Amino acid sequence: MDLYLPIAEMSVNLFALLGLGGVVGFLSGLFGVGGGFLLTPLLIFLGVAPAVAVGSGAAHILSSSVAGLPEHIRRRTVDFRMGAVLTTGGVVGSSLGVLLFGWLKRAGHVDIVVTLAYVLLLGTIGALMLLESLSVLLRRRTPSGRRRKLHQHHWLHGLPLKVRFVESRLYISALLPLAVGFGVGVMTAIMGVGGGFVLLPAMIYLIGMPTSVVVGTSQLQISVVAALTTFLQAYNNQTVDIVLALLLIAGGVVGAQFGTRASGALRGEQIRVLLALLVLAVGGRLAWDLIATPADLYAIAR
Repeated sequence: MDLYLPIAEMSVNLFALLGLGGVVGFLSGLFGVGGGFLLTPLLIFLGVAPAVAVGSGAAHILSSSVAGLPEHIRRRTVDFRMGAVLTTGGVVGSSLGVLLFGWLKRAGHVDIVVTLAYVLLLGTIGALMLLESLSVLLRRRTPSGRRRKLHQHHWLHGLPLKVRFVESRLYISALLPLAVGFGVGVMTAIMGVGGGFVLLPAMIYLIGMPTSVVVGTSQLQISVVAALTTFLQAYNNQTVDIVLALLLIAGGVVGAQFGTRASGALRGEQIRVLLALLVLAVGGRLAWDLIATPADLYAIAR
């Protein structure tokens, strides 16, 4: 059963989109990421224009994160004070990012910028996460090996405006999570991602938060930033296809519930390894599409 997408200007299979939304929603709940790092490239693979994939994907990110957030609140795995600081930076970053996205769209460069950004970021972040996670797992399996702290304090923690984050057991400068939230907000607007694939490693390795509260806190930040980004993309750039978004949301809400419950069965290191492998797989596919010879050399891709 095919449906016509008015903004994307194409027909797609109803059940394929529902299934896609469900799978990405499940991964969102499992890994604590918005799922956009996977959803936006998959929509592009289906033939949806990158600009529409970014705008519509933000709406799906919102639904998946909001659906999974109550379960984390119930389990008390959300640091609300840290989430508020991250969200403040994310709101500013996403607002500026939407303006930049609109300029790139009018200049005709948005497609190539989105694709290249995905390849560079996914490849870099995925490789770093995989190496670190595997090293942690190997140290756990070595009886004689001494375990070191996952997080080491550095000069960024000593910047002004120090705040005590009780749930995260940290006393650090609020400027650090504020800057992290800002960067993730920009990426949410430009790439249609919740930013979780960058936010999670930044919260663990840079800010120094324990893994037990990282997933829930990231979903709090992603929910607010994705809501703002969806509104601004629809209002300023007209790149949100409501039919596409609703189908993805319908599948995503259900999938996020199962993913959140499944996250409790995995250790932090296992979650990071699986997330790193997914990030590298998606980045590799996008890189291949950039260099592979098109099936039709005389066709112009949307």
